[in-house]
Amino acid sequence: MQQPIQTLSRKNYEEIFALSQFAFQYKLSPEEMEKKKAEADRHTIWGWMDEDKIAAKLHLIPLSCYINGKEFPMGGISSVATWPEYRRKGMVKHLLHHALTEMKRNGQIISYLHPFSFAFYRRFGWEHAFTEQHYSIPIEKLKKKWETSGYVRRIKPDISLLHELYSKYAIQWNGMLARDEKWWEQRVLKDDVHIAVAYEENGLASGYIMYEVKENTVKVKELVHNSLNAQKLLLHFIGNHDSMAEKVTMIVPEDNHLPLLLDEPRFEQKTAPYFMARIVDVAAFLKTYPFTGEGEITITVDDSFFPENTGTYHVTIGERQNQVSFGDKQDSANGFHCTIQILTAMLLGFKRPYEYYSVELLKGEEAEVATLENLIPLKKTFLTDFF
Repeated sequence: MQQPIQTLSRKNYEEIFALSQFAFQYKLSPEEMEKKKAEADRHTIWGWMDEDKIAAKLHLIPLSCYINGKEFPMGGISSVATWPEYRRKGMVKHLLHHALTEMKRNGQIISYLHPFSFAFYRRFGWEHAFTEQHYSIPIEKLKKKWETSGYVRRIKPDISLLHELYSKYAIQWNGMLARDEKWWEQRVLKDDVHIAVAYEENGLASGYIMYEVKENTVKVKELVHNSLNAQKLLLHFIGNHDSMAEKVTMIVPEDNHLPLLLDEPRFEQKTAPYFMARIVDVAAFLKTYPFTGEGEITITVDDSFFPENTGTYHVTIGERQNQVSFGDKQDSANGFHCTIQILTAMLLGFKRPYEYYSVELLKGEEAEVATLENLIPLKKTFLTDFF
């Protein structure tokens, strides 16, 4: 008997993208279709089949991300879709479980996705882990004496230079993608954008901006700076577009300090939930997670959707690799208790242990929370990419 979940290939691309265009309400030109197919060549795509037709599908993208300065293999879930006549039959649930099994087998110990519904994906173990901070700034507020040294120059796309600057910037936060050349070509530089690089007085590049000017607005696609001087140089550069635009829009980390640098910090600022994350293999993740300092912790994890993660983990934190012993939930008298969702968000640094403890999403002795606070690095999450 034919298995309902099958690995799809190039021969299925027309059907795959017909479903994507219907589900996500967009239309691809022939040129855009070819680009999408080239991107899909790096994906593993599974379909839930009704005889020889795709009823539902899921894409898995092999990626890597930075967590506390260390690179982790990550599985990006994307383009999950079902034709209307097959919805609410549990197909996506089975596809997600299949994806988790394959990610664990492949060593992809964490996963991201962009949800249509946070509540829906929480049922399967993913949790809100990234928030976007949106700024809309009247461009006149950037017209000030910035006290800078160095200069800014517009450039043509130079992946080697941009990657070097991005990688140094990305490790300052948890969750940023460790990009490869194809990702730069197919995802980051796929649109026609202007690029400008900030150089320090000694001629070394220290930041860049990708942007477009449209509808009286400077739309910042990506702003990377590895020094305060580079940030100021790029803000001054944006301000020099005042003859072309009235405002600037950008997305920045939640812990950014831009309002502190402006003479008038009153401008439109809003936050919006963005991506979700999920630990795929708890034991492997805890073994490689770069805690701060040394110590021992015991955490009991409940993962109802992927129950092989459910149990009690005793972690002895080492300089190079942690020692992890695993037992069932009967061994859970000591330490902390939480779901896979809270463990993921807490170790990524989305919220601190005390914050989850205060709303009873992390359970244990209050005196032990301080230990966990000291062991989890003080890095916030940020993600500039989309998939």
